[in-house]
Amino acid sequence: MILEGINKRNFLVVGRVGMDLSPDPAGTSIQDASNMAVGMGGSSANIAAGLVKLGCKSALVTSVSDDAVGWYCEGQLDHYGVDRRYVKRISGEYRTSLAVYETRVDNHQSVIYRNNAADFQMTVEDVEAVDYSQFGALITAGTVFAAEPSRSAAFRAFELAREAGLPIIFDVDYRPYSWPSAQVAEEVLSRAGAMSDVIVGNDEEFGFMAGDISRGLGKARALANSSAAIVVYKMGPEGAVTFANQQEIRTGIFPVTALKPTGAGDSFMAGFLAALAEGREMRDAVLRGSACASLVVARPGCAPAMPVTAELEDFLSSHPGPTEFL
Repeated sequence: MILEGINKRNFLVVGRVGMDLSPDPAGTSIQDASNMAVGMGGSSANIAAGLVKLGCKSALVTSVSDDAVGWYCEGQLDHYGVDRRYVKRISGEYRTSLAVYETRVDNHQSVIYRNNAADFQMTVEDVEAVDYSQFGALITAGTVFAAEPSRSAAFRAFELAREAGLPIIFDVDYRPYSWPSAQVAEEVLSRAGAMSDVIVGNDEEFGFMAGDISRGLGKARALANSSAAIVVYKMGPEGAVTFANQQEIRTGIFPVTALKPTGAGDSFMAGFLAALAEGREMRDAVLRGSACASLVVARPGCAPAMPVTAELEDFLSSHPGPTEFL
């Protein structure tokens, strides 16, 4: 059922869209900036855009502020071909998220403005208005669970997706600044993980869910043995371990000269799912996701840096290949 849903190549993505600002040219610090490049951001929106760039369809469910920043985000979703029929404008003091980050690795600074975040105002009524039957799978990132009413809405979306036969794909995406406490985050993210068919996270995120980073791999393995059909445990430059079909698949990365650390996880998710949707084997799908992550960290921007299929193929054909998993 899980792969059948993914193979439909039409994804419902729940979560935030935002505006990204980064000093231009690359390498400039925020404090020394005189020019800023602008682009679309937000984990869920990035994943949705990445999927479309790789030949899939996606629709986003979220809320944006009814102002120039919210309108910018709507226009960017249109630019990338993401269906925004379920994007709601809200008024009042709520604001669409803004990220200011540097295109550099050394002393990298990323500042996120999430006070009175508009996307946290997504409601149960919003997700109940979605026609789940037209989609093949639901995707969300952990930030959507960090506050109410978004948390209840996201769990309701999980229930409705399950009723409609859609597999649930969960990117843990733990951002401490979004949560009221680490204890709440651990409880809620663990609950979301237990309801998911596909779980993707890094070693720190699984370690957080397990209560200690040393137990992260065991947590990923336990989820694969109990509730999830596919679990991807990412370890940055060390590669990844994927649990699927009673196998542990170990893969490396595609080394590049990185310009920045941001956007890699979103691009990995898009590339991984697009590859599965093409019917590729699990190992190949993980490696294609890793290649997408490498492309994004080597370019300015997040959504703008995500590759189209031809760029991904060119990268794979010209790169020496992935590292060996140690």
